[in-house]
Amino acid sequence: MEAQEREPEQAAGRIRVWDPFVRISHWVTAFACLANLSVLRHGDDLHDWVGYAALAAVALRILWGFVAPAHANFRDFVPSPRSFFTYIRLLGRGREPRYVGHNPAGAAMMLTLMALVIVCGITGWMLGLDAFWGDSDIEAVHVAAANAILFLTILHVAGAVVESLRHRENLILAMVTGFKRRTEGNPIDGAGTKDRSRR
Repeated sequence: MEAQEREPEQAAGRIRVWDPFVRISHWVTAFACLANLSVLRHGDDLHDWVGYAALAAVALRILWGFVAPAHANFRDFVPSPRSFFTYIRLLGRGREPRYVGHNPAGAAMMLTLMALVIVCGITGWMLGLDAFWGDSDIEAVHVAAANAILFLTILHVAGAVVESLRHRENLILAMVTGFKRRTEGNPIDGAGTKDRSRR
C-alpha cells in the first residue's frame, strides 16, 4: 500500500515535506494570531483563549521539532549565522538556491515568530493575574510583541509570495498539501552537496 501511494507522488515529481502536525500547528497559530490582531478585542475571554491556543500550538511545535522527521526537525533547518548571511547575500543578488525545507531566511523568520508568540502569550496570561493586573510594563511588552508579529507576518507572507514566483512553486499551497517539487536527491537546488554550515 505504501509503495502504491509513493508512485503517484514520484510520477508527479513531488515529495512530501510537511507532515500533518506541522501544517495544523502552522495554520492554528496563523489564524489565532490573525483573529487576535484584527477581530478579537484585548480583554475579552475569547481573545485570551485564542491566545492560549496559539501558545499551545507553538509549544507543541517546539516539542515536535526535536522528534519530527526530515525537514520539520530543528536539526534540519535551524540556520547557522554563516548559512543565514550567505543566503541573504545570494538573495540580494537574485541567486539564492531553492530549499526543499525551510531556507535559512524562512527558518529564522519562523523561529522569531514562534518566540514572539510565546512572549505575547505569556505576557497576556500575566496581565490576567492579580499580581500583574494593569502593569504598564507588561502591557507594553505584550503590545510590542503583538505589533512585531503583525509586521513580521506581513513580511513572511510577502517573502513566501516572492519566493513562490522566483522558484515557480506555491509555498503557501505546500503548507496546505504538504507537498513540494522533488529535487535530484539533494535538499538544496543549485548546490552540489548539502550545505554543511547549516549543521
